[in-house]
Amino acid sequence: MQGKWDTGPVRALGAMSGTSLDGVDAAVVETDGHTVFGFGPSDYRSYPVAERAVLRAALGLWSGPEVEAAAKITDASHAALLGTFGDVDLVGYHGQTLAHAPRTKGTLQVGDGQALADALGVPVVWDFRSEDVTMGGEGAPLAPFFHFACAKWFSATGPVAFLNLGGVGNLTYVDPSFDRPEDEGALLAFDTGPANAPVNDLMQARRGLDMDEGGALAAQGKVDEGAVEQFLASPYFTRRPPKSLDRNDFAEMVTLVDDLSDADAAATLTAMSAAGVAAGARHFPKPVERLLVTGGGRHNPVLMEMLRVTLPCPVVPVEEAGLDGDMLEAQAFAHLAVRVARGLPTSCPGTTGVRAPVGGGVFSAPGAGGAGSSA
Repeated sequence: MQGKWDTGPVRALGAMSGTSLDGVDAAVVETDGHTVFGFGPSDYRSYPVAERAVLRAALGLWSGPEVEAAAKITDASHAALLGTFGDVDLVGYHGQTLAHAPRTKGTLQVGDGQALADALGVPVVWDFRSEDVTMGGEGAPLAPFFHFACAKWFSATGPVAFLNLGGVGNLTYVDPSFDRPEDEGALLAFDTGPANAPVNDLMQARRGLDMDEGGALAAQGKVDEGAVEQFLASPYFTRRPPKSLDRNDFAEMVTLVDDLSDADAAATLTAMSAAGVAAGARHFPKPVERLLVTGGGRHNPVLMEMLRVTLPCPVVPVEEAGLDGDMLEAQAFAHLAVRVARGLPTSCPGTTGVRAPVGGGVFSAPGAGGAGSSA
């Protein structure tokens, strides 16, 4: 590898397109893979309706024309956004997750990192999850190593938790008293259950809308507690972490609200998301000082209030710690890209259940053709 990969800070550009299928986030982080030194510019490209439909049609598939079409959109949309950034040393390209079944088929994120490196003229790190799955891990979540660096950045004095509310929810428990994220006890991370995806799907099916903006519809409804109890009866919630989910693993939860009004259905699905988080928080090794919420779900006041009344700690947007909740995952893949380029681990037993700390990812230099290297 050629570049600033040995010592010192690197200006890395990370990108993330989540399972909520709203669009692509991109953000610059100045980091050496251990310490975050600062944050650079960020930007967002939403998916037009037609592109979102193509991506949605490919969800849950492993191959075929739908997957090929989704891959083309993923590459083109990322190149269009990332090409507007200048003065970066490295790009972290997560791609678009279409299917995730680590215990059976594996994990699939479409996106050609070599093609992106050639288009941008900058080295690209991509395919972050496959190596972890190959080594026995869940392949997700991967943001926890960045969460650890963030807790150090804002000088956390005790254990804290990060909750990302995207299509799927995930929690990271961070104990900042440890020196490295891979140290035993420093991190515990896992998916909590569906977050925004079921409500988004409900709104699309019943009202032709992308989301319940600001929780407005859920605020008008009444929660069906029986449906929430049925949802929580899934063995997933008693399974010890680490553990991860595919976007569609709880697709049947929508059938639990089939007979409810739109408002009651939205309220009940929102309550299910909060209940999954509360069930997950019971796995924390120690009480946390606060729970910092990131992702689109933090803009839903109904969901945030449900979390506040069910969790035994303060629940606040991650902005209260000086971070950007809209860009945290994109920033995470910038940070992880530097770790991959420097041969540092990106996951460990406490985050994905992998047998030992492992550094996933493929490094592709511009013009290297098929010479991308695992790092």
